Amino acid sequence: MPVVAVVAGAVLVGLLLAPALRALVARCAVPEGESWCEACPLCGRPVGRLLPPTGRCPGCRGRLGAGAGAVEAVAAAVAVAVAYAADGPQTAALAWAGAFGVALGFTDARVRRLPYRLTVPLLAGVAALLAVAALAEGRPGVLLRCLLVALAVGALLEVAVQIGALGPGDSPLGLALGGLLGWYGWRVAIGGLVAAVVLAGLWGTMRVAALLVRRRPWRGLDVPVGPFLLLGALTAVLAR
Repeated sequence: MPVVAVVAGAVLVGLLLAPALRALVARCAVPEGESWCEACPLCGRPVGRLLPPTGRCPGCRGRLGAGAGAVEAVAAAVAVAVAYAADGPQTAALAWAGAFGVALGFTDARVRRLPYRLTVPLLAGVAALLAVAALAEGRPGVLLRCLLVALAVGALLEVAVQIGALGPGDSPLGLALGGLLGWYGWRVAIGGLVAAVVLAGLWGTMRVAALLVRRRPWRGLDVPVGPFLLLGALTAVLAR
């Protein structure tokens, strides 16, 4: 199939998924301890399963969730990346992680939280789809490596959670991404972690530099780790 057709198809898929992902972000991007945002805080209109790309409530036009076009652009880009990386039945697990990753990335960026409402179905879906992929390829042994990598990454992030360096949602995200990267091998999994650290460090450095230029305080800068774990994992898969 021509590359242009593949890219166009992937972009279309991303755009079709975006309204549902935008609605997930609108409902889940609330601070820890608060109820899910099931209705517009301005007019009380229920947040449906789909939201338009305007970033505003269809009822009162008030700001609701992520900015206009942001979810759509990221969802389309992730869909293209998944299509580029597609090379076997495990692509279904990669696509599942990509879709939930968009919602988790925006949620963490907005409220510094990775809610179990998103990480649990992400983990369950990745596990189930990898199991199906392993059976389809006649490689049930690869699941052991996926499990070991998932436990290693999850344990590493859980240590960071216990010492207060990360939030509680980062360890289940690590389990899911570790299992997915484990399909491709330990080298790819380590590469994903390294890429996440490097990307988070670069983002933090640029934020500090921008604050210094504007003569604003930068101490206590809070870096959302989730988006960089997700981006690092995708980068490792693409670069393998």
